[in-house]
Amino acid sequence: MPSPSSSPALRDSVVTALRAAGCVFAEDEAELILTAASAPHEVAAMVERRVSGLPLELVVGWAEFRGLRIAVEPGVFVPRRRTEFLVAQALALAPGAGVVVDLCCGSGAVGAALAAGLGPVELHAADIDPAAVRCARRNVAGFGGVVHRGDLFAALPSALRGRVDILAANVPYVPSGEIGLLPAEARDHEPLVALDGGADGLDVLRRVAAGATDWLAPGGCLLTETSSRQTPAALAAFTAAGLHTRLATSEDDHAHVVIGVRP
Repeated sequence: MPSPSSSPALRDSVVTALRAAGCVFAEDEAELILTAASAPHEVAAMVERRVSGLPLELVVGWAEFRGLRIAVEPGVFVPRRRTEFLVAQALALAPGAGVVVDLCCGSGAVGAALAAGLGPVELHAADIDPAAVRCARRNVAGFGGVVHRGDLFAALPSALRGRVDILAANVPYVPSGEIGLLPAEARDHEPLVALDGGADGLDVLRRVAAGATDWLAPGGCLLTETSSRQTPAALAAFTAAGLHTRLATSEDDHAHVVIGVRP
């Protein structure tokens, strides 16, 4: 049976529908949908879901992240391309890391990308949300990763204490009062626990910073993403936890990564 994407008429109809729904990159999205679908009726169903506002990644079932195809599913936070900058910073800082933890892992994209960049590592990921844990297990399995369910460090095996070389924590950092200002794709289709960081957006970040030194190896690093206006308070939280702290930014990616190294 020919691929649905082999029909120019079908492609044109998909582009037209996506444009009418306000999709800025309608042509690119159409190609992804047509490639993901195995039959014309699947194309129609996928276009209907996208037009209704479902994020494209959830429509096709995966997101690209540092060259990896990361499986995603409804109810799981979709990895952002800007977070690739956090991974790049970690790889540059600890290229010989042997033990990696992806905390607040969501889909497990960060852990998978770190393992792909480092080679054989002991990889652990953790999240409080069961849907995220289920999804992350699919994405880190190929790297021998283990995913734990629980609240931050409480989810991790005690044998990891003092051994972690890279602790990546892509924590929620949207202030509670600003959740309603998020794009509908995030606000309506992603779990609140992956977005809401409390009154000033830094509740979870502070908890991670406060507990990190117990888990990091000497010279181990903690990296987390935040917004530009939150960076002074985030840096202060890392410093108060006894970490050697600095900020890395990427204007191209609109990314701000707070980095703390255990002395």
